[in-house]
Amino acid sequence: MSTTPTVLLVHGAFADAGSWSGVIAELQSHGITVLAPSNPLRGLASDAAYIASVASQIDGPVVLVGHSYGGALITVAGTTDNVVGLVYVAAYALDEGESLGELQGRFPLSPLVSNLKQWTYPVPGGAPAVEVTITEDAFPSVFAADVPVDVTKVLAAAQRPLAAAAFEETAAAAAWKTKPAWALVAGADEAINPEVERFGAKRAGATVVELEGASHAVAVSRPKEVADLIRDAVRATS
Repeated sequence: MSTTPTVLLVHGAFADAGSWSGVIAELQSHGITVLAPSNPLRGLASDAAYIASVASQIDGPVVLVGHSYGGALITVAGTTDNVVGLVYVAAYALDEGESLGELQGRFPLSPLVSNLKQWTYPVPGGAPAVEVTITEDAFPSVFAADVPVDVTKVLAAAQRPLAAAAFEETAAAAAWKTKPAWALVAGADEAINPEVERFGAKRAGATVVELEGASHAVAVSRPKEVADLIRDAVRATS
């Protein structure tokens, strides 16, 4: 069994595992084992349980990395025994019993909130549920302002919706209370108020790096810097 952690990358809402491509390439070039599963985006408890299940089936230690909503998931899933560190990338670091809506509500709302489009999806045996995406015209400025326009058009078309109920679900645990944490703050984030990222990182006692001018899609626009922070976490937990 390896003593060097496997990095498990957890994407957030309005994205998919492909958003980690640049980060994966950087980590693999340094000999780090990486896994980037598809996040269901159906709800905090169920998504965190899925990520915890993936982590628990990896031989050896795991560093969980969460982008955006993925940060809320690693906060809960990080209590899994073989998880040795948490890395928040422009992400929510919730406390136990706290929801995304509650944490966001303490700070001025980002432009994301007024640029969401509602859809519905079927739920077996019940009424249709609501999910949200970012409107295509607002996607470049809100999500990926420092990414080339032709790339943002593709990202906007391929974005994956988040179940609206995820904003109100509360975290069952806060793994940062017992596991070391690192955090990257995207200084020009228009999807999550950077103050939300700074507050969560400070509360978690995280080692913080802030990138000026970085959009919410920092893993796409600045993959080397994101990978460097993850490598710091891997080294510290090896």
